[in-house]
Amino acid sequence: MVLRQLDTTTESDKKGADGTMSMKSAVLHRHLSYDFLPLAGGKGNHLLLEDGRKIFDASGGAAVGCLGWGNERVAQAVTKQMMAIPYCSTVFYTTKVQEDLCRYLVDSTNGKMGRAYIVNSGSEAMEAAVKLARQYFLELSPAQNKRARFISRRQSYHGITLGALAVGGHEYRRAKFEPLLMQNVSRVSPCNAFRGKRPGETDEEYVARLAKELDDEFQAVGPETVCAFIAEPVVGAALGCVPAVPGYFKAVQAVCRKYGALLVLDEVMCGMGRTGTLHAWEQEGVVPDLQTVGKALGGGYQPIAGVLASQRVIAVLEKGSSVFVHGHTYQGHPAGCAAALEVQRIIQEKDLLANVRAMGALLSKRLQERLKNHPNVGDIRGRGLFWGIEFVADKGKSLPFPAEAHVALDICERGLAPQYSIGVYPGTGSTDGIRGDHIIIAPAYNVRTEEIEWIVETVGRLIDDFFAAGVSGDAEDP
Repeated sequence: MVLRQLDTTTESDKKGADGTMSMKSAVLHRHLSYDFLPLAGGKGNHLLLEDGRKIFDASGGAAVGCLGWGNERVAQAVTKQMMAIPYCSTVFYTTKVQEDLCRYLVDSTNGKMGRAYIVNSGSEAMEAAVKLARQYFLELSPAQNKRARFISRRQSYHGITLGALAVGGHEYRRAKFEPLLMQNVSRVSPCNAFRGKRPGETDEEYVARLAKELDDEFQAVGPETVCAFIAEPVVGAALGCVPAVPGYFKAVQAVCRKYGALLVLDEVMCGMGRTGTLHAWEQEGVVPDLQTVGKALGGGYQPIAGVLASQRVIAVLEKGSSVFVHGHTYQGHPAGCAAALEVQRIIQEKDLLANVRAMGALLSKRLQERLKNHPNVGDIRGRGLFWGIEFVADKGKSLPFPAEAHVALDICERGLAPQYSIGVYPGTGSTDGIRGDHIIIAPAYNVRTEEIEWIVETVGRLIDDFFAAGVSGDAEDP
């Protein structure tokens, strides 16, 4: 892959402290030899670049921007809170805005969850959930102190910090840090109908096979040692918007209940309305013991994420020590809570979840019509306004491109060119954790019909043009 080199610095930027000319950024960017496009602002569903160009943000960044950009109500709510008190030392104090946000989150589950814990990123939320799961069993009974293991799924992603990375299954992100990761985690197969179902296998048979695999894993590691099974209801970055087949989560929850383990659902990317209901688990017929939320919680207006704990978990803590042995300097940050609370109020007042469902149905229909017959489109899947397109080098055999071809990243990068001016989100590893390319389309909840039509046609044209130009590297057997 050849990365674009764009000189976006001004003359003053290029002068160092000694007055000499310098072209280097002072930022430790994700890629040190790539010059990133400089954002000047955002308005509605568009990102505004410093050169005056507009990019339609069809993925909300990483499925973050649920209201689009430049929302004055949210900005005013944050400003008001910052002027009142910008920081709260949660060792001694709380704030009304944190209390109101957590009350909203708990009430939104119809009383199924007992309390919420507010942090600043999805990775932090997963770290907290892992520790809370362990502490739950210690508080439940001293006899439960053997429970220190977790079972998750291959080709999953639960965060980038060491604990969150350890319970995830994204091979590329784990590879360099394997020696640092805790070893008390094992993984089972994801529920991915495109890659995982056998020819002629029904949904019921597929679910039964995956449930047995999980049951077997409990038996293999010792059921008395497992704290929790961790999964995303709709897998985001690692697989590209893959929903489970009907009945899967009921089946795996039954396995967890059989062995007394918790069910932890990671809704950082797919939750808070992204799939058409406020909580993705509402569509699965289950209630998790612990749930993480993030991205669309605050819509990008402030860094914020959280953990929701069930009444069952909270009751054990309340009867025990009443102390969660965990904490962050910036947990329950008032400005973040203000942003999230206002975002959620707007979603509720404007009935935007109904629009997510309606526009999601249109997006699904139009993507299928436009791209299902493309020779390099293997699968189109998703739910609500959370859709993934997986690319293949050989459609008949569903073979992926080699990882070094960087297909998804190159498609997304091409999309930023003036003739497309669209932002979509790249992902890799959807075949085996390393190979397999997909893009994610996740527009704002207030997206309109004409914008959905434009997104589909532009993405279709982008994909057509990209593959017409040719891709280096042959198909590879998984």
